[in-house]
Parts: sequence; structure tokens; C-alpha cells
Amino acid sequence: MTAEHTKTKLSVTGASKYYQTKTGAVHALDDVSLEVREGEFLCIIGPSGCGKTTLLWSMAGLHDLSSGRVAIDGEVITKPHPQIAMIFQDANLLPWRNLEKNIELPFELKGTKPDRARIDKLLDRVGLVGFGNKHPRELSGGMQQRASIVRSLAVDPSVLLMDEPFGALDAFTRDEMNLLIQEIWMETGKTIAFVTHSIPEAIFLADRIVVMSARPGRIASIYNVDIPRPRPVSIQTEPDFIARVMEIKTRIDNQRGQQEDHSSVA
Repeated sequence: MTAEHTKTKLSVTGASKYYQTKTGAVHALDDVSLEVREGEFLCIIGPSGCGKTTLLWSMAGLHDLSSGRVAIDGEVITKPHPQIAMIFQDANLLPWRNLEKNIELPFELKGTKPDRARIDKLLDRVGLVGFGNKHPRELSGGMQQRASIVRSLAVDPSVLLMDEPFGALDAFTRDEMNLLIQEIWMETGKTIAFVTHSIPEAIFLADRIVVMSARPGRIASIYNVDIPRPRPVSIQTEPDFIARVMEIKTRIDNQRGQQEDHSSVA
């Protein structure tokens, strides 16, 4: 573990969340405590419906917790924070705005002047130079997500939260995006928390992987990923990588089985 990955950047303490529905309360998170270290790439995985997205949205200040707290650099988060940017599965580009205007939106919301030098550098980095006048419908899914990444990084946040950002992309584009975000993370040193359903994606990207239990979501285990960087896509075919995937998959399958057993008893 390197020195820069020992300081806590984002902390979750005793996070529990209940949703009220027409049929009663849904217990989404149960007493989750987690530290995201400064400069690390943390992935969060678990069975469908285990509260991964609820946890991430709470970290972004977009969901209130029923109990517990989230803090960045010791400051409790009660609403969206200027040092935290969020990237969703859908690129969420406004269809009536061209790419350039979509990227400038966060600056407009803050009432500040767009950082053109930074935006231009990021557009060049993700291969979108020359597409500023294009509207979202004229861009592929991968290009839209690249634009979403530029929009989030343009305001220079210290923390990037990513909620299955590449889940809707085809396998080849997803590999390209994983390589891109790995490179950007290595270049910028941003703190990233990344939710995914894909175990190989988590192992490919992460320093640590948080495995959550079936609902109500708890932290079941945390895996350290000690694979040297940069990691090529081809590493996913190597025996050691496949063994890691199977180990985590078995753990998640066991948790899913336990949930089904509890449901049967209930």
C-alpha cells in the first residue's frame, strides 16, 4: 500500500437506509461503514438489489440516509458537494444541447466561467476534438459516455463516483472505456468509487473491491487487488485473473443462496 492511499478521503459511517413504499418499508442498507482512501480506485459489487446504487448516491449527497453519515475530508455531506462528481449509466446529456454546451452545464449551474483550456485538454484526451457542435443523437453510446466523463472532470472534482457507467455499452466499447478510465485515473490521481455488476470489470479497475451482501446491503468482504498497473485487457484471460473472478463470484452466489433460504423461512 502506497502512502497516498492511506489517507481517508470519503468515509461512510453506520449508513442505513429505508425506503417507504405502498407495500411497506424496504430496508436497502444496514449499518454500512466504509473508507475510500485518497487517490484509490474502489469498486463496489454485489447481488442485484443489494443497495450498491443507494450507497453511491448517498455518498454523492443525492440520497438522505435513514441513519449514519457520509463525510469528505471530515466534512459531513448533506447535499451535492462541489468536490464530488457523479457519472451515471446513462450519459444524461441534454438532447437539445450540443456536446460543448452539455460539458459547460456544470459551470453554468455554478455561475462560473467554463475552463476552456481544461475542457479542450480533456476533449483531446478522450478523442472528442471536433465534435463540439454535435448533439447527443449524433454520437455513439461510447462517445456520449466520453462526453459525460469530460463534463464531470471539467470542474476538477477530487472524487469521482461512477454508477455502472459502462453497463449499457457493447463488450468492445466497454473494454475501450475501461482502459480510458484506468489511464485517466493514473494520470489525474482522482479518488474513484465505481459501482459495477461485472466482477471482471471490478478486478481490472480496482485497488480494492467491496463485496456487498444481498439486501439489506451490508459489507460482506473487501478484496485487495494487487495486480500491477497499467493492466491490459488481455489480463482477463490469464488463469490468476479467472481464479479471482471465480472466488468473488462464489462468495456472491453463496450470499444470494443465503438470502433465498431466509426468504423461504420467512
